Amino acid sequence: MAKPKTQFVCQSCGSSFNKWSGKCDGCHEWNTLVEETTSAATPTSNRLRGGRKISFTGLKGETKSPPRVHSGIKEFDRVCGGGVVRGSAILIGGNPGIGKSTLLLQLAANLSETMKVGYVSGEEAIEQIRLRAERLDVTEAKAELASSTNVRDVLATLEGPESPDLLIIDSIQTMYIDTLDSAPGTVAQVRASAAELIHTCKKKGVCLILVGHVTKEGMIAGPKVLEHMVDTVLYFEGEKSHQFRILRAVKNRFGPANEIGVFEMVEKGLAEVTNPSALFLSERDTDVSGACVFAGMEGSRPVLVELQTLVAPSPLGTPRRTVVGWDQARLSMIVAVLETRCGMQLAGNDIFLNVAGGLKISEPAADLAVAASLISSVLGTPLPNDMVVMGEIGLSGEIRSVGQIDVRLKEAAKLGFKKALVPQKLAKLNNPPLEIIPLRECYDLLQYGRSLKQQSTPKETLIA
Repeated sequence: MAKPKTQFVCQSCGSSFNKWSGKCDGCHEWNTLVEETTSAATPTSNRLRGGRKISFTGLKGETKSPPRVHSGIKEFDRVCGGGVVRGSAILIGGNPGIGKSTLLLQLAANLSETMKVGYVSGEEAIEQIRLRAERLDVTEAKAELASSTNVRDVLATLEGPESPDLLIIDSIQTMYIDTLDSAPGTVAQVRASAAELIHTCKKKGVCLILVGHVTKEGMIAGPKVLEHMVDTVLYFEGEKSHQFRILRAVKNRFGPANEIGVFEMVEKGLAEVTNPSALFLSERDTDVSGACVFAGMEGSRPVLVELQTLVAPSPLGTPRRTVVGWDQARLSMIVAVLETRCGMQLAGNDIFLNVAGGLKISEPAADLAVAASLISSVLGTPLPNDMVVMGEIGLSGEIRSVGQIDVRLKEAAKLGFKKALVPQKLAKLNNPPLEIIPLRECYDLLQYGRSLKQQSTPKETLIA
């Protein structure tokens, strides 16, 4: 029998070391190494004997689409690519209290009408789940509850005649395998528990949904291999103090990635938001400088959102750059381009940028909207309330084109917008739904802002 081997495994990145140290050399995190005991490795030559020859096949052939089950929650089905696929493994991560358990309980209640659903909680007792069900008004649903943390017991249930068609594990960090000496939540336990559950569910054709905790950086806790093992990775985003919640697909083997679903937290749980653009712009003030509407794309869905910028003189030696919902490094680049290519003086000012509604934007097409809001804030002149802006800015000050411009403009026209600031290369569109204002470089944007200021300033003030 092989002797047990002691290793120190990082709980952040999964790297293993023979000796303990305060800092992990793999991810450079402090105090993340935990001692774990594993069996000694068998020589490779012995482990690889007795294999069977595999057979290859061609690319051409008949392939059936994966069978899907509609959950009754259209936003969730949209993110998953059209519904839940039987035999798939889905991982949902999010900050504590964001609404993961609420969403999954609503999902279990809806799917219990067409399939047998099992909800296994390792964090809450049955009574706590029932209290949430009463608040959500889903107590009449046929979903079955259980409270367990032992993977062996869950696997025995899956192998039995009463096996569910959909299994929800809340959460994978609480599950453990009794053959491992590690504590629940460690890298070894999370990896082994997930592997056993996924293997059995795929063999039985059971859809598996795992809930994962996140670290302080916003990543799913545990080994990174956990995200590679599952078919779909979903992140539940949003602020606890804000009513909006964003369900984002980071990985999806059965549908498009980067797709989002928008929910609103109400008294009876999460309500779907079918038109997020109208909701994000519902409280927009049209007579304030520094506000700009950006026509963005989230997956295949066009989303219009308001960007707000405030530029104020700084009393500090190092001005502040505060960004919420966008990339702070990208803001610094836009500020540098405006200073170098347009001659604007922004170095001595505090700059605050906020994406209204709690949405996080990552695409470079928002560069032009950020620059327009900065110029509007500096000049003190509001932008037209019926105008949307989109475009990417290069380091030389040029404005570059963006993709899916037709979809963005159609969404803006549907919400009542009349004008669009776009890169010059997109000015030759056939029958655009909006009035196109083309811009070649950032200096043209500055000149456009100055012309707006002259139009809004009385003549007596200009003469003085």
